[in-house]
Amino acid sequence: MRRQRFLSTCLAFVFGVVVAVGCAGNAPETTSEPAADAPEIAAAEGAPLVIGYSNWPGWLPWAVAEEKGLFEANGANVELKWFDGYLSSMEAFAAGQLDGNSQTLNDTISFAADAVNGEVAVLVNDNSAGNDKVVVAEGVNSVEDLKGKTVALEEGVVGDFMLTQALEEAGMSRSDITIKNLETGAAAAAFASGQVDAFAGWPPFWGIALEREGSKELLSSKDYPGAIPDLLVVSQKMIDEQPEQVQALVNTWFATLDYIAKNPEESNKIMAERSGVSVEDYEDFKAGTRIFTIEENLEAFSEGEGMKHMPFAAQKMNDFMVDVGFIEAGPEDLGAILDDSFVQAYSEGL
Repeated sequence: MRRQRFLSTCLAFVFGVVVAVGCAGNAPETTSEPAADAPEIAAAEGAPLVIGYSNWPGWLPWAVAEEKGLFEANGANVELKWFDGYLSSMEAFAAGQLDGNSQTLNDTISFAADAVNGEVAVLVNDNSAGNDKVVVAEGVNSVEDLKGKTVALEEGVVGDFMLTQALEEAGMSRSDITIKNLETGAAAAAFASGQVDAFAGWPPFWGIALEREGSKELLSSKDYPGAIPDLLVVSQKMIDEQPEQVQALVNTWFATLDYIAKNPEESNKIMAERSGVSVEDYEDFKAGTRIFTIEENLEAFSEGEGMKHMPFAAQKMNDFMVDVGFIEAGPEDLGAILDDSFVQAYSEGL
């Protein structure tokens, strides 16, 4: 269920020309004031924490934080590292070359066992809210209509997981359909050319699928809140040795959201530029991403039944990836990859 192909390959189409990795360290200096509610705190001395991020709308606010001096204003000593390829960011983080990274819950589960310094989610940036879709041919009007049909998708990734949830809700299973396991671009092409009955995937590939005459969207990630959470994940070593910097990083995120809310045009321009696209194109893609408030963060980290609760979602994702053979086994303790103490502390300080 990894998003690596989503970010490293398909976003090259969605966002257009990709900005070179080296640009990440070249954000212009600014003397702009931080968000009104951001405390003036002296940044920690010493080597900065290196935090990776890549081309996904829910992570682009970090570019605003960098350009507007919000890390420093909130006491965070941070160096952002931009990755053109999402997979590269996860590999660098797992190898101990980063102190933190922007990645999904399912990928955190996938990489946690091999990460040299541990991987712990401390913040929910967003949920996919429509950017991932199941597209079907004419005559398929419900999930039940998929019985006996052939669905092209990339096994183990986001679309497969979402479709599996839909089948379970309809009292069905993956055995009720025929899965044609293809790389997502090839799966979209197979559907568009009429070789299969349905397709599951992300942009721009579902755009290609919808070019088939009579095709339509059957369901999307908007229908499954919590199924695809995007996170700030830091190393356990960082939590143990510099918890105050983890807190400063979380505080910076919310100060950044406040700044964006008060300065939307300027902020959208910064994020679009970081993506290498026009503001109009950026805003279209952003519409399928739900940025999380502090209240939604607290709910996401809490125990409960349903995908809105990450402890529940993590178990579902882990079991799914093991069942389809995407991973051999997940972390021994799934609870260890989730730490809500920093969002709790932020909430208590409001």
